[in-house]
Amino acid sequence: MLHYTQMNLDRASAERKDPNWLLGQYGEKSRWLLVWNNKNLIVSSERELALLSQSQVDTLDRAEAVFLGIDDTYSYFALDVSEVEQELLQGCIDVSFDEHTFEQTFHFEDMRTIGPKLDAELASVGVLARGLCYWHKTHRFCGRCGSPNRPVEAGHARLCNDKECRHMTFPRTDPAVIMLVTHTFADGVERCLLGRQAQWPEGVYSTLAGFVDPGETLERAVIREVKEEAGVEVDQVSYLTSQPWPFPSSIMLGFIATAKSTDIFVEQDELEHAQWFSRADLNGFAEWGDDVPGYKLTRKDSISRYLVEYWRQQ
Repeated sequence: MLHYTQMNLDRASAERKDPNWLLGQYGEKSRWLLVWNNKNLIVSSERELALLSQSQVDTLDRAEAVFLGIDDTYSYFALDVSEVEQELLQGCIDVSFDEHTFEQTFHFEDMRTIGPKLDAELASVGVLARGLCYWHKTHRFCGRCGSPNRPVEAGHARLCNDKECRHMTFPRTDPAVIMLVTHTFADGVERCLLGRQAQWPEGVYSTLAGFVDPGETLERAVIREVKEEAGVEVDQVSYLTSQPWPFPSSIMLGFIATAKSTDIFVEQDELEHAQWFSRADLNGFAEWGDDVPGYKLTRKDSISRYLVEYWRQQ
């Protein structure tokens, strides 16, 4: 199962536009997810996403709370507390701001670190909260006239304050293709093409990926990106699956493609190196984060890892 794909809350897209309906979701039936500097609040002892009651957030300003959705029991909200004084926040809940300190009841932690260890549905809600909070933080001004704007529609839009503009802005998701490229060589062994970026931990190799250009189909984006990054020509591009990736605002569209050429030319800044690997080669890879020399696989929560494992099992 791909991480972050189990966001099963009812988003109540029509109802959330009604302020009276939204007000009715507060109170005992609400649960609150706090985000601080792009980190989510975690229950330290349980290593689980924190769902606070309204009484626990009563002293916080909830004017810019973001409605996430409802299930049979609760209504869920996200609240960015990055600008809240740490002393005030610590007065509300016993919280640490160091994700490596777990002695206190709560701490803030990067979802890329904790996500693979969380319940699949809660992790999906957590990254949604993170992504929407990031969008609000980076879109405080109208993109049309430059005036300040404010959140509306339960945090799923921002409205320009200028009375002559009144431009409405909505969260955007950037499409990115990610592809496992394969080729059966003259020795009869099928291999996949993986590359690495210089800033990654030593030895980590991943499938190739890139953003979709304006006016470009997904299939053409796959062909172009592989050619640009590794100099390899591909065809037989087939869609496999997708993954929300709000780090900060992408949707990863996973493909399998067949290489028509095998010579690798890494000439762009994106990749430091690329190489063909067999299934037997991959069996000798260590994990991301392992303090050992040699090749390593990508994080287990990534669609890159999913594509590699899908191919290994064929």
